[in-house]
Amino acid sequence: MTGAAALRQSSRRIFRHLAAAPAFSRSGLQHPERLLSSQSSPEHGARGAVSGSELALYPPERVRNFSIIAHVDHGKSTLADRLLELTGTIQKGHGQPQYLDKLQVERERGITVKAQTATMFYRHITASQDSDMPRYLLNLIDTPGHVDFSYEVSRSLAACQGALLVVDAAQGVQAQTIANFYLAFESNLSIIPVINKIDQPTADPDNVKDQLKRLFDIDPSEALLTSAKTGRGLEQVLPAVIERIPSPPGKCDAPVRMLLLDSYYDEYRGVICHVAVVDGALRKGDKIASAATSRAYEVLDVGIMHPELTPTGVLYTGQVGYVISGMRSTKEARIGDTLHQAKSTVEPLPGFKPVKHMVFSGLYPADGSDFEALSHAIEKLTCNDASVSVTKETSNALGMGFRCGFLGLLHMDVFHQRLEQEYGAQVISTIPTVPYIFEYGDGSKVQVENPAALASNPGKRVAACWEPTVIATIIIPSEYVGPVIMLCSERRGEQLEYTFIDAQRALLKYRLPLKEIIVDFYNELKGITSGYATFDYEDSEYQQADLVKMDILLNGQPVDAMATIVHNQKAQRVGKDLVEKLKKFIERQMFEITIQAAIGSKVIARETLSAMRKNVLAKCYGGDITRKKKLLEKQKEGKKRMKRVGSVDIPQEAFHELLKVSNSK
Repeated sequence: MTGAAALRQSSRRIFRHLAAAPAFSRSGLQHPERLLSSQSSPEHGARGAVSGSELALYPPERVRNFSIIAHVDHGKSTLADRLLELTGTIQKGHGQPQYLDKLQVERERGITVKAQTATMFYRHITASQDSDMPRYLLNLIDTPGHVDFSYEVSRSLAACQGALLVVDAAQGVQAQTIANFYLAFESNLSIIPVINKIDQPTADPDNVKDQLKRLFDIDPSEALLTSAKTGRGLEQVLPAVIERIPSPPGKCDAPVRMLLLDSYYDEYRGVICHVAVVDGALRKGDKIASAATSRAYEVLDVGIMHPELTPTGVLYTGQVGYVISGMRSTKEARIGDTLHQAKSTVEPLPGFKPVKHMVFSGLYPADGSDFEALSHAIEKLTCNDASVSVTKETSNALGMGFRCGFLGLLHMDVFHQRLEQEYGAQVISTIPTVPYIFEYGDGSKVQVENPAALASNPGKRVAACWEPTVIATIIIPSEYVGPVIMLCSERRGEQLEYTFIDAQRALLKYRLPLKEIIVDFYNELKGITSGYATFDYEDSEYQQADLVKMDILLNGQPVDAMATIVHNQKAQRVGKDLVEKLKKFIERQMFEITIQAAIGSKVIARETLSAMRKNVLAKCYGGDITRKKKLLEKQKEGKKRMKRVGSVDIPQEAFHELLKVSNSK
């Protein structure tokens, strides 16, 4: 063998090894979401693989697609773990708790952020069936429970025909339980109520059944009583899924049509798409096209999540899996797109409702030279989180950056954390704001997402302002009704409904300005109710309000990244708090720094940061007073020059503190 031939053979071995290796992020952290392991499953032997011929044994009538929906911390992920163990998809005791919560941010916060899919195989035997009957293929989707990630829930429900509505036996129906129920109800899904945590000492399943009947008109006899922690009652869950949830509709002999549910970027394999096959069958090597972009691709790999990526070479009607087609750009993988057989005309699937962003914030690299790296990190992360909108913008204070739209403050916080953990990006975020509408005297209207873009033009008079509102649902113990009503009144809320769920709990509905709840409303609500309150909201219409733009000035120069829009009644209090916070975090310079909050040309709050001063009189041990005055005047003139040309560095901590106080008053 020649040296060149040996080198080629060695290179092929290296690339085969890399192809089988797990993917790593730029920061060197392993992505559990992207592992391509072949963990063995008792259902499919020691090899752990599933072949296409085995998937052919599961026609649509033997397939069930369902999701688990619930309020935060009602046991969704633990129940998903038990079902994976019950079907032999993972080995009991060998997986980490909350197996499908694979992101580092999910582990640290103890919440589900991304909906995760797992395919299970289960033999359902009834008295009328033979033990040799084929098994069922069950696609389970574990969904987030926080209101900020409701878009993840709605996307997951599009691939399902049913849902398990999990309710804590001790806490009962909570705010997000109601929201998720109506998401599933509007999607015409079969809903199976599961009362979880019945092993707790304070569990009251009968009371929860009454709540389900009163709020959702669910027959109490349909509820399943389980404890995901101990395994009690779990044997009735999967039979109920098979018997109560219909099989997916679809035409097996039609050209292939798939709904693109989710995607993420892999450093080695490009964009990996999660799809639900609606019609036909998809095989490795097929040519497919996107209905949104009309671009054609070749299917390089196809398979199921069992629970990691497991190649099968084919997906049939009604099945959910992944597709790798050589997409290299995240702009090619549009969530909700229809993928179909190339060179054929098909009717696109309905897709998803457009995302309505509730909170906007600027993202800037901590070091201006890292702009390109931050741009690539955001592009790859938005492939996995399609609910974020990104546009480029420029700030005089922070340089080039991005204006990003989020579904809520927690969503924004999680996005920042994922940027830092998965891509090693260091970012500065500006004060979060909401989209306002301003109408000028000439009748023109403009939507403002960035307060700095609202020019203070004396020639154009603002005639009216509108701000977005939300319908907030709050469930609290009845003894906390008074403080909660007072809190909502302070936040300019309008009461819409006040009812009692049972003898101990009340339900309040308020129309609140979105600006009043995006930062610290939930924390205050938890504080005054000793942590017992649950909170959910949905967007409502715009309402007219008395709004003004408030600028922060440093030595008379406005800092565009700190501009904010506030209610006129609260402007003076908010401005006073902002300048006091800035004074604590801006470092002293050799010149005096004036910090001001202003509305137009009117200054409403001011603080002064005194200059560091050298003692120029130290060498004067006596003599004429005119000598000392001359030295002091010289120093004074020098500081005036420094004030004109000196720049003030604003630390990142100052932006974080401004975020906390911008809406708290």
